[in-house]
Amino acid sequence: MIVDIISALLLAIPTAVLVHLRNTPSVRELLDMGALKAIIFVLVLLFVSFLIEIYKDHRGLSIKEIFARIVVSLAVSSGIIFTLTFLCPFLMYDRNILMTALFIFGVVQFAIHYGYRICVKLSVFARRVLILGVGPLAGHMGQIIPTTDDNYILSGYVNCANEMSHVPAETILENTDGLYETVRREKADKIVVSLSERRGVFPLQDVMACKLSGIEVIDAPSFYEQVTGKLLLENITPSWFIFSEGFKIRAWRRVVKRCMDVACSAFGIMVTLPFFPLIALAIKLDSQGPVFFRQERVGEKENIFTLYKFRTMRADAESGTGAVWAQKNDPRITRIGNFFRKSRIDELPQFINVLMGDMSLVGPRPERPEFVKKLKEIIPYYSERHSVKPGVTGWAQVRYPYGSSVEDALEKLRYDLYYIKNISLVLDLMVILETIKVVLFRRGGR
Repeated sequence: MIVDIISALLLAIPTAVLVHLRNTPSVRELLDMGALKAIIFVLVLLFVSFLIEIYKDHRGLSIKEIFARIVVSLAVSSGIIFTLTFLCPFLMYDRNILMTALFIFGVVQFAIHYGYRICVKLSVFARRVLILGVGPLAGHMGQIIPTTDDNYILSGYVNCANEMSHVPAETILENTDGLYETVRREKADKIVVSLSERRGVFPLQDVMACKLSGIEVIDAPSFYEQVTGKLLLENITPSWFIFSEGFKIRAWRRVVKRCMDVACSAFGIMVTLPFFPLIALAIKLDSQGPVFFRQERVGEKENIFTLYKFRTMRADAESGTGAVWAQKNDPRITRIGNFFRKSRIDELPQFINVLMGDMSLVGPRPERPEFVKKLKEIIPYYSERHSVKPGVTGWAQVRYPYGSSVEDALEKLRYDLYYIKNISLVLDLMVILETIKVVLFRRGGR
């Protein structure tokens, strides 16, 4: 995708000049206007494009993620350019031309990638997937292929380990000539290794030959992660966590994330604070009890902190039951509380937690200590979700409805660990955009 980035850059500056100067500039005129400025503009956007990975294979990205990457790229690029002009005034750009060029670059980038996404969805560009194995794991991989947005076609299954079959017999491919020849015959683009047991049965030489010939080879957990946006916890071992890509939360990323948290939460408090008296009055008129609700939650590194919310339940909601999950149509929820939960108004005081450093804007949902103790005993890797700060919103919150059981907690953990593995500013922006949509359509709250 490097070609389309350069094409967009070459188009952006002349078009911006044309818009503002009303004439088509020649190469000489562009150079006279400031060749050094133009070179710096191009280099900055190229650097940021690679940093944000705009060039990444977009067949694995959604339109929303492409849009988010471009928005982040433009924001970071403009920040770098304005910083450079502040430090070096002789590099000062015409602000109108600069902003127009950035806008044109973003529009052209999105148009190219959107067209690319449409093209790869055509059947002629479909990628054929061959699954190595016929057991339960292989059957699971085959079942999720038709449910994904990616343009995959199942070539079939190869039984190389004499597994008990859990797939339709007609989908098992003949493999008398070896895996490599089978892959060539089926014209497969990707091999998903889904063997229940690899020791002593894994066709190492054949798989290596496929890999060296350009066929993508991937294990079942990684393929599941690619197409679903969550982790396959049942088939993940500790070594997978250790050797897989991701789970790299570098110091600079924590600093940038913290700066964004402080800036956004401070802005959020300033915008919503004038409405707090009206919210407090509504709570008081609806039911007796305090306006704010305080509750212990588990944060980063399993440290306990006090979470702040507007009260949405009766003051004596847990007097006879103790700590329990909220259920659908929960009778403990007040009338105004039901509206606050659906619209997420009750979570506005959590901006205070973000400012205090207990939470982040985006991260796993903070859970109660009573539930964490229970879930750690039942669900493997549950403690790993506490390696980052909990969030006001998160990948699991926007991808899965409110959870009220151990099964729901397991499903949300799949998304939480996916977020921690792939944590980035782009993913945070995607979550925030999705949260806005969830709030507008009042989905998921209980």
